[in-house]
Amino acid sequence: MNSRPTILIIDDEAQIRRFLRVSLEASDYRVVEAATGQDGIVQAALAHPNVVILDLGLPDMSGNEVLMKIREWSGVPVLVLSVQDGEQEKIAALDAGADDYVTKPFSMGELLARLRVATRHAQPLADTPEFRNGHLFVDFVHREVTVNEQPVKLTATEYNLLLLFIKHAGKVLTHRQILKEVWGPHTVEQTQYLRVYMAQLRKKLELDPSQPQLFLTESGVGYRMVILEE
Repeated sequence: MNSRPTILIIDDEAQIRRFLRVSLEASDYRVVEAATGQDGIVQAALAHPNVVILDLGLPDMSGNEVLMKIREWSGVPVLVLSVQDGEQEKIAALDAGADDYVTKPFSMGELLARLRVATRHAQPLADTPEFRNGHLFVDFVHREVTVNEQPVKLTATEYNLLLLFIKHAGKVLTHRQILKEVWGPHTVEQTQYLRVYMAQLRKKLELDPSQPQLFLTESGVGYRMVILEE
């Protein structure tokens, strides 16, 4: 039985697939490849990958189409790898269900770090009574939050916002996704509203709100809760 995490690469560039295969296998990953969107969907079902690396520019269909089809039946983490680095392309991919986005050319060290985060999926809230990330600790049963062992009082909205980040720890969340989940679909354009709450959350939960470690801004796109090293 193979215990190595399996990475599915869906990319039509043979050189990229070869480079990723060599680098990932050297880092103890098992690699499965697909050169088209359709084959990628099939391999996602057959290979049961731990993470999918998906290029957006495929010959037979767009990467977002592939992503949405996979999302119909699978919650596997998907990391988009693309030369398209505009904010709208990133937002479209993240809204379609991507967990992360890396632009070409990329550093292999950065990609491996993102993969480690993706393979350490935060446990569903229903399956664990607590969450710890660096200096932050949350007791879901008693709805208690502490920073460096000191209790922190959050409003109901701040707590719901924190729960959303915990549920998707390590994943980029777009402004639209956050607003829709926490405040409802009628608020998806009110990004200034979200900035106010993010400032409040950082003030209460970051060790230094002026240099946040937990809640990072993805410029023009949204926010990410970083999984801090133990």
